[in-house]
Amino acid sequence: MYSSALNHGPPTLANGLLNGTNTWTRNGATLGKRLAVPVNTGESYRIRLINGAIDTHFKFTIDNHTMTVIAADFVPIVPYQTTVLDIAMGQRYDIVVEADQASLASNFWMRAIPQSSCSSNANADDIRGIMYYGTEPNTPSTTCYDYKDACVDEPMARLVPNLHLDAGEQDHSDDEVVGLNRAEGVFLWTMHSVSFNASWTNPTLLQMHNNNAIASFATQDHVIQLDEANKWEYLIIHSTIPVPHPIHLHGHDFYILAQGNGPYDSSAAVKLFNPPRRDVAVIPASGHLVIAFKTDNPGAWLVHCHIGWHTDMGLALQFVEQYGVARELVDYDRLNRTCKAWNDYAAAEGVVQYKYDDGI
Repeated sequence: MYSSALNHGPPTLANGLLNGTNTWTRNGATLGKRLAVPVNTGESYRIRLINGAIDTHFKFTIDNHTMTVIAADFVPIVPYQTTVLDIAMGQRYDIVVEADQASLASNFWMRAIPQSSCSSNANADDIRGIMYYGTEPNTPSTTCYDYKDACVDEPMARLVPNLHLDAGEQDHSDDEVVGLNRAEGVFLWTMHSVSFNASWTNPTLLQMHNNNAIASFATQDHVIQLDEANKWEYLIIHSTIPVPHPIHLHGHDFYILAQGNGPYDSSAAVKLFNPPRRDVAVIPASGHLVIAFKTDNPGAWLVHCHIGWHTDMGLALQFVEQYGVARELVDYDRLNRTCKAWNDYAAAEGVVQYKYDDGI
């Protein structure tokens, strides 16, 4: 599948799993089993949803039930209700479901529906579990809520953090344009014309140690240095390519200041008053995303697309935050032992980093 993605684009996936299980058909026989979740009438259930797919944007829904969304990427939000929830790769939502439909039926489909506008799955209409009232599950006969096939985030207006925090005016900003190239027959994604590539044998933290107090990184490391503490960094990402990208930042919850279709208009106002906070947000197809964070966590922090193929094909960069402070926080004896163990293993097993494997 990796080779296919590199050379021909994303492959069609065979199936999807709910909590590690689902059914599938082979040689005319149905194999596997459904996730089955028992509920009792009158009780409320907190469910944590995690999209761990390599390349599938899901809409999650439970037939005939309303979900109350209470957290996005572990950030508590003002609760809102919905019947269909968008969840991009890498995102997490906490929902509460009231078991109040036993008078209608005993068994209801829980559906994770791949969105065909940005991915392909051979079993798209059958990634399902069963929520049931009673003693044992049976095949439901319930029908799905209506929805529009689209790979988009939940609207910003819905994701209101419970703890009110405002974003500050920018002290520093970086503008990154997403691109797609081919090199020696393989696809490579870029940000600001750089396809990220980190060496397995020379990771960023080790470079920081070996460089002493002087920062020096190669172009393909795609490092943005943020040396001052407690400053506001704005990251502006645009794409003219009709493919959405779930963007994940390590080391911070970021503030979503703007998100939408088309190019970003720098003259337009951004949302600074208690904007959504999370750590994965979608750049819409041919759209833009503006995120912000405060430089209060020294370290080397990766930013990457959460589509597995894109991550591996270079759609990433890294912030080195408070370089001088960060390098003093690392246990370099432990780091060197870990690197030696890896190098010994790689030599013994013949592990070689493929030229276009970006190292993530």
